[in-house]
Amino acid sequence: MEAPGPHGNGIESSAEVELRGLSLYTHHGVSDAEQEVGQRLEFDISFDVPDCDAMLTDRLEDTVDYAQVCDIVALAATEKSYRTLERLCQVVAGRLMERFDCESVRVRAAKPEPPMPYQVQEAGVEVTLERSLDRESDEEDGV
Repeated sequence: MEAPGPHGNGIESSAEVELRGLSLYTHHGVSDAEQEVGQRLEFDISFDVPDCDAMLTDRLEDTVDYAQVCDIVALAATEKSYRTLERLCQVVAGRLMERFDCESVRVRAAKPEPPMPYQVQEAGVEVTLERSLDRESDEEDGV
């Protein structure tokens, strides 16, 4: 017999929340010119939200608020310059994990037509952060 889930009906549920194509003008890159002149970056963000209460309550405060996600990404992407998209994605993902109670966050940043001597549609990086099993074990143990 299956144990009751968090909603009391024996069914486990989760939601994947996504934002695609958040476009921001930023100053990131390896070259000084990229950091000085700047360029547009495209962000895709996704969250795995276990036991998303909004599926039952239909309340914004029970899920990930898209506007808050955009605000967090925009602030992280514009307050400081990074040489690599890897570092920028890590910073953004860390802030999103800190703000929202989710199991994992994926952040993808891409430079459309990056400044290089080859024809490339875009250059992008995706970083995934996941809650550690240690944290889950600590919560189960009451730590």
